[in-house]
Amino acid sequence: MPKNARDAAGRRAPRRCHWARDEMMIAYHDAEWGVPLHDDRGLFEFLILEGAQAGLSWSTILKKRPAYRAAFDGFDARAVAGYDDARLAVLLGNEGIVRNRLKIRSTVENARAFLEVQNEAGSFDRYIWSFTGGRPLRNRWRRMEQVPARTPQSDAMSKDLQKRGFRFVGSTICYAFMQATGMVNDHLVGCFRYKEVG
Repeated sequence: MPKNARDAAGRRAPRRCHWARDEMMIAYHDAEWGVPLHDDRGLFEFLILEGAQAGLSWSTILKKRPAYRAAFDGFDARAVAGYDDARLAVLLGNEGIVRNRLKIRSTVENARAFLEVQNEAGSFDRYIWSFTGGRPLRNRWRRMEQVPARTPQSDAMSKDLQKRGFRFVGSTICYAFMQATGMVNDHLVGCFRYKEVG
């Protein structure tokens, strides 16, 4: 955003990461993206939504987010882990979500793996944040082209999640998950949210 950009009321608009362009993406950027998240249900939601995004745009998934929450019992992992073939067939007919058989089935598999991690680690939060030493990694990118698509941390996360039976958790998806949940602060240094989430 240009330094002297103005909002509709003529006030100087805050500088944001350039991908936050429309109203929905601006709201997501300003309120959620990069904010450290430690709630297991919220982490499960982002894990599923990032996997659903594979091959699509994040704005497409954000538009479908309310439908996903309704379809998947508010991302209650215990409920999702119990879905049977009849429930999967209903989900495949739900036009509000991405109707990809592999992605829908992986949600159930991921819920089951998620519960196993909770039992083993005490919480998914404790497990997943171990890949960054329990604290957010703070980058200092000045241009979007500097931001990586994957890192050694996301590679390690992806490898371990796959070993535990998770699906749609490649390193690029894991890094997007890390960005969304504040495990890494990838707001550009010129963005007004960089210091706020840091």
